[in-house]
Amino acid sequence: MTANGWFQIFFFFALVLVCAKPLGVYMARVFERERTFADVLFRPIERMLYKVSGIDEEHEMRWTEYSVAMLLFSLVTMIATYCVERLQHVLPLNPEHLAGVPADTALNTAISFTTNTNWQSYVPEATMSYLTQMLTLAYHNFFSAAVGMALAVALIRGISRRESTTLGNFWVDTTRASLWVLLPGCLVYAVLLVSQGVVQNFRPYDQAKLVQPQTVTTVGADGKSVTATVTNQSIAQGPVASQEAIKMLGTNGGGFFNANSSHPFENPTPLSNMMQMFSIFLIPAALTVTLGRMVRAPAHGWAVFAAMAVLFFVGVYVAFYAEAQANPLLHGVGIHADQAVSATQAGGNMEGKEVRFGIASSALFATVTTDASCGAVNAMHDSFMPLGGLVPLVNIMLGEVIFGGVGAGLYGMLIFVILAVFIAGLMVGRTPEYLGKKIESYDVKMAMLYILIFPLSILGFSAAALMMPNLGLASLNNAGPHGLSEILYAYTSATGNNGSAFAGLNANTHWYNFSLGAAMFIGRFLMIVPMLAMAGNLAQKKLVPPSPGTFPVHTPLFTVLLVGTIVIVGALTFFPAVSLGPILEHLLLHAGKAY
Repeated sequence: MTANGWFQIFFFFALVLVCAKPLGVYMARVFERERTFADVLFRPIERMLYKVSGIDEEHEMRWTEYSVAMLLFSLVTMIATYCVERLQHVLPLNPEHLAGVPADTALNTAISFTTNTNWQSYVPEATMSYLTQMLTLAYHNFFSAAVGMALAVALIRGISRRESTTLGNFWVDTTRASLWVLLPGCLVYAVLLVSQGVVQNFRPYDQAKLVQPQTVTTVGADGKSVTATVTNQSIAQGPVASQEAIKMLGTNGGGFFNANSSHPFENPTPLSNMMQMFSIFLIPAALTVTLGRMVRAPAHGWAVFAAMAVLFFVGVYVAFYAEAQANPLLHGVGIHADQAVSATQAGGNMEGKEVRFGIASSALFATVTTDASCGAVNAMHDSFMPLGGLVPLVNIMLGEVIFGGVGAGLYGMLIFVILAVFIAGLMVGRTPEYLGKKIESYDVKMAMLYILIFPLSILGFSAAALMMPNLGLASLNNAGPHGLSEILYAYTSATGNNGSAFAGLNANTHWYNFSLGAAMFIGRFLMIVPMLAMAGNLAQKKLVPPSPGTFPVHTPLFTVLLVGTIVIVGALTFFPAVSLGPILEHLLLHAGKAY
């Protein structure tokens, strides 16, 4: 670990901290429909959209209506995405004449982008046309993020309102999230990315003649090996910067290229790398300020921010430390038959990392992208040391509430806040209260339903895959604990709507496309419904005055309790699984065995 590396980490977090408050206050004004400097530009567009769509912007929705609107919107856009993927071979903006996407891959991708997961079991530049990338995938990058923000705001309203039966209007919240926040942010951000060298064009792929022809052996559909000599390289390009901007700002993560943010056309410079990490955390961090302002308890918002920050720094420290260590199996490797030469990794583990970014930036990026439900990567998590790979896995297993996805991270964290307040109430023997609302059995039941759905999907699908050698295990490139980690990470990433992968698993099979698609659907929609039910119930409650037994939710003690609740729930749920995966792999590595 180096001073330069820690400087990068603290500089990144300082940027997030400085920008969180102004953006958070701005978003609170947007969702409370107060006047902002952007109204002169976006208010006429908003009115026109409502008029064309037949939306009554003054209509308030109960939690049930809010849920139905969100589910129907997601379903219709998912079906439209599937159709475009299947028909892209007859649609325009397909200069490479790419075929229609296979049915199982198209369904998996449609679910993936609708749920803000952006899991990609395919090679994007060889599978998706420009039209598919822009019309459906980038579209979902905007609206899946906007839906997440709308849902977080609905829960905040449930907490802040008293004796109300409504949570706002889904269509208005989603429109405002898109117009006032995501769209202007992405327009500026995309221009900045282009200035750094990120590609943005509609040109066909360039063909370059290789200086040295390469002989490549592949396995055909009949199982026979086919050897060919490659003399040309196809250099993929396209409208990358526009998709990269919303990919990061909306914590989506699906890359235009298979190499994702390690590709020089997506992430060419150290500055673009820092901008991408900063944009992943920006809105989730700012939403804690929005929470504090909308519930009229700014200190509570900062207490939630502090809990997220503590978990972030623990994760990045472990990841940085693990990757800065040399692989013990590379010490003293014989280079020549008659001479043993030390091959210790003096600089740490550089396997699977871009030399442009190095260990510190790769560890930071991996922590940030899995603290949020982004999933973009600038290094391959599969190549991390066992404890380094444990950090991204655990980040997602904790519910991705360490800042988390746009909106999703905040409402996930608020579920843990309710649980922490409930535990505090049990400890003092009083009815728990949260910001003047009594937390009753219905609220706790909905919170626990939200929390239990998550591990049930991860562990259930992982167990099923492990029990089926011809389906689940056949796609593995690694055996032993690392193979378990690859399967566990896939279902954790899918259910957590993250989208990153351990990469050693071939997930583009019928089994994984369908099962991972189901996990993504469960992790998004089955968890949203109990959250909205709880929000609706909280909105109906009366405010009660503080009493001597009221647990304050703006103190360092609350932050400690909240962090402890998150860690204990995660440890009790997932420790047996991770102990058989990355923890066992770490012990075996130091015993001289690798997988």
